[in-house]
Amino acid sequence: MTERRPLRIAIVGSGPAGLYAAGHLLSGPHGTYLHGEVVDLHDEQIEVDVYERLPTPWGLVRGGVAPDHAEKKLVSTVFNAIAARKGFRFFGNVELGSDVHHDELAAWYDGVIYAVGAAGDNRMGIDGEELPGSHSAREFVSWYNGHPDQAEMQFDLSAERAVVIGNGNVALDIARILTLPDDELRRTDIADHALEVLRHSSIREVIVLGRRGLNQAAFNNPELEGLGELKDVDIAVEGVDLGSATTTDVDVRKLTTIRSYLERPRTGAGKRIVLHFMASPIQIHGTTRVDSVTIARNELIAGPDGSLRARSTTDTTTLPAGLVLRAVGYRGAPVAGLPFDQHTGTIPNEGGRVVGSPGVYVTGWIKRGPSGIIGTNKKCARDTVRALLEDHRTGNLPTADTLSSAQVTAELARRQVAVVTDEQWKAIDRHERRAGAYFGRPRIKLTSRSALLDRANSASAAGER
Repeated sequence: MTERRPLRIAIVGSGPAGLYAAGHLLSGPHGTYLHGEVVDLHDEQIEVDVYERLPTPWGLVRGGVAPDHAEKKLVSTVFNAIAARKGFRFFGNVELGSDVHHDELAAWYDGVIYAVGAAGDNRMGIDGEELPGSHSAREFVSWYNGHPDQAEMQFDLSAERAVVIGNGNVALDIARILTLPDDELRRTDIADHALEVLRHSSIREVIVLGRRGLNQAAFNNPELEGLGELKDVDIAVEGVDLGSATTTDVDVRKLTTIRSYLERPRTGAGKRIVLHFMASPIQIHGTTRVDSVTIARNELIAGPDGSLRARSTTDTTTLPAGLVLRAVGYRGAPVAGLPFDQHTGTIPNEGGRVVGSPGVYVTGWIKRGPSGIIGTNKKCARDTVRALLEDHRTGNLPTADTLSSAQVTAELARRQVAVVTDEQWKAIDRHERRAGAYFGRPRIKLTSRSALLDRANSASAAGER
């Protein structure tokens, strides 16, 4: 009797969405939590190859989580455990669209799951947005986290005021990083180049603009409370009418925190964060670079669906500022060969199944849009994997003429793709941790692609374990 071959799945993207999908496919010792109990999703023999365009995995856990929130990065231990399971392979430094293409992956594997996140940014569409000194939050966050794509960017922090546009957790992260004392930053894994620039920063005030009110703010209360724990930083609140604010079971804690900021005395601290609600930028000014921002007071109006929307009034103020960071949302990018919804920035799908593409699936932000926390991706990935497994059981996967694991390795070698393996990534990880330990830091990141590849190759040549 012929032994049944393993089901072979490719996952594109090694962030939380991709790794959770791999975890659901590669049965772990405790199964998956489903409908109130822990169950095994399948009893299949499955092999998973995870493709990543960077030499390093973990996506936003490495390149998006704020450096001073080390506890949120502990989820990487879960991902390391998944990567250690039988049938898992990591192919880092493989670029989709140049090293491999969608139609090739679809032919090589029984199924392909795209977990490519949201690599773009939403725009504000106002005059002056393109001036030097105006950047997206994604660029700034990636820069201070040592992402190779942004490591060479330059951020001028010589002005005394920065304006952060947006009312989510990312906006508060940025305000906190811009005002953290140097000695606290030095205990984190922030990129060395960012640490040096922030050490010489002249920024003394960060204004966080929210176009709507406190009830509509997207940030979570722990991030809001964290601002009050900053040393030598006053917190001011503008544009909030506590008398008209309503409370629900969700936002009562945020209301309490805001009230505490309004009631606490000003200390004359060296730095200040201003949470300015009900205001939007309408123009960024400057000749060679940003020098001021005009903001308008907003009013809330009911939209056709009953939701409250912000509308600018004629009550405007122009504030001197040398840095503008827009934290108004990430946006997915198209994948060649797959459909794309320009309005939502997602790949059209039905329960994770890509519309019109049998055997192709999505999970994470490219599936549902940039919403939720890291843990949200676990259920999202589980639902996508369940759809894939159902298609497999019903014979709806195009499984003819797929490649074995050895054939995939040979094909990448034939193309001379400089693949970073899981063992090479572990060598990079050990190097960064050892370098950090010497200075009492979690790690010192290698931030350029060349440095990462050099470390991977030297470790491989030395047979490092």
